[in-house]
Amino acid sequence: MPQWNPWHGCRKISAGCKNCYVYRMDARYERDASVVSKTLQFNLPLKKKRNGTYKIVSGETVYTCFSSDFFLDEADEWRPEAWQMMRLRNDLNFFIITKRIHRFEVNLPPDWGDGYPNVTIGVTCENQDRADYRLPFLTTLPVQHKVIICEPLLENINLTTWLSEKIEAVIVGGESGNNARVCDFEWVTGIRSQCIEKNVPFRFRQTGARFIKDGRLYNIKRHHQHSQARKAGIDYR
Repeated sequence: MPQWNPWHGCRKISAGCKNCYVYRMDARYERDASVVSKTLQFNLPLKKKRNGTYKIVSGETVYTCFSSDFFLDEADEWRPEAWQMMRLRNDLNFFIITKRIHRFEVNLPPDWGDGYPNVTIGVTCENQDRADYRLPFLTTLPVQHKVIICEPLLENINLTTWLSEKIEAVIVGGESGNNARVCDFEWVTGIRSQCIEKNVPFRFRQTGARFIKDGRLYNIKRHHQHSQARKAGIDYR
């Protein structure tokens, strides 16, 4: 599962950012996570081994810009080159998650057309307010592969309006960390029901640290949060 973080650092813009894992990670090293800078990984997709082959082998899914936001305005000048690397490495699949889908068209490549076939855009909506704001952008913009991510899920969300065959998956999960807010299993299954009704794939990715089921609060350790979600057996394909 290769990761490519061409830049690092971000600014909090909505409720889902409150306990951002990048801020938690940087705080350990007394680093200011709000400072955005290019990384030494910037050209990772094009880096090669001594034998001339690419370090990231063909066919991999590359999780892109997970320590920032790809559409952050501080990164506007770097984004065209990042897009160019994705176009050149059309043998890789780039997976991008953003809270700034409203800035998607800033410095978009001139040859983008209806989207690069090797790029998936995932839009996060942690509550109904952000779903109502962000998802109209996602559903109308020229992107070939679209995913909705409700993580951290902070309340019950109605996604019905935006679920269609254009949405390839809905991914749901709770919040991790010592200060995590609760995630209720009823919110998870509510979104799952909407996905089944619209025949959209659904994945329950993680419970989060504080998980409510049948009215009972469970404190779940980090290394169990993904496995407990899998054990629920509620993914819909």
